[in-house]
Parts: sequence; structure tokens; C-alpha cells
Amino acid sequence: MSSVSLHDAIHHRSRMKSEDRRELIVDAALGVFGDFGYIGATTDQVARAAGVSQPYVVRMFGSKERLFLETLDRAVARLRTAFRVAIADTENPMGIQERVGRAYVDLVSDRGLLLTMMHAFVMGSDPALGRASRECFLGVYTLLRDEAGFTPAEVHGFLAQGMLINTLVGVRMSDDFETNPIAAELLQTALPQKLDVVLALGAEQRAEAQ
Repeated sequence: MSSVSLHDAIHHRSRMKSEDRRELIVDAALGVFGDFGYIGATTDQVARAAGVSQPYVVRMFGSKERLFLETLDRAVARLRTAFRVAIADTENPMGIQERVGRAYVDLVSDRGLLLTMMHAFVMGSDPALGRASRECFLGVYTLLRDEAGFTPAEVHGFLAQGMLINTLVGVRMSDDFETNPIAAELLQTALPQKLDVVLALGAEQRAEAQ
């Protein structure tokens, strides 16, 4: 009896360690795919960011495509969770649209999350990635319509604002904040509450590139 229990305990610890490593790799992949996109990123870059070997990444996920799909799924899951927390926070004096909007902007600091989704959204011609991207986008639309209670027009405005934020982060508009008054004006208008987060993220990206 005790030997069986010991075996089960060892097996459980080993399984959990494998799951932890999987989580570590996917988190690292969010940053790598966010920075380089699906085409530019490599499993070797993800492995180095996660502190594991490249063969281990391939053995665990099988291919870059499968790794990207799981990373996209993780990004959208975090987004949906953030939205649902904001929707449920009925004691917050802010209206539901403002709560959900704040939740979205807060995700800017989650390195690579929004950019990974943006990279996925331009892969529409790829049979697997395109289908997954459409399903993710429509899933977010449905959540906002059915769970947050937005009208279709309100969802349209929300998503348009979100894509603008993604674009500003993606083109690293913060690099020109100090030298270009038009860039500064656009950033201040689009991200009045989270400008400091975007500027800090830009500074981090520039430091890593040096």
C-alpha cells in the first residue's frame, strides 16, 4: 500500500513539474511571439527565453504552429478572464464599459499578450492560424455582447479602440514620445490612464535591443 502511494506521489510531482515547465514555455512564447510575430519567431528563441533546450520545446509542443496556437489560446484566456472580472465587479462605481476598457488597457503590461493576438489576426490566410484567430476574435465579440451587455455598435467601438491601442504598442509609438509632439498627442489621447505603462514597456524593449 505504502509503495503504491509513494509511486503515485512521485508520478504526481513529475507530472506537475512537466506542467510547470509547459507554463514557463508558453509565458516565454508570449514575449517572443509578441516581439517577432509568428513568422519571425523561432522555437530556439522561445527555448532561450524559457531557459530550456530547443529540442525540449519541440518535444513538448511538436511544432512552432502548435506552440503558437497554445500561446494564442493562453492570451485570449487571460483577456476573457480580465473582462469577466471587470464585468462581475458591480460594486465599482465606474460603468461597465469603463471597467472593461480599463481591464483591457491593464493588459498592456502583460508582456506580449496583446501583440501576440495582433500577430495572429494578420495570419488569416493560414488554414490553421487563420481559423483559430477568427474564432478567438468572434469569441471576444460574443463575450462583450452577451456577457457585458454591449450593443453590436458598442462592441464595434470598443474593439476599434482596442486595435488602436494594439497598433500603438506594436509600432512602438512610445519611441517617439519625447521627440515627436504628434506621437505624444496621440498616445496621450489613446492611453490617458496607462501612458506610463506604455512608456515603461517601450524603454524596456529599447534596453533589450541594445
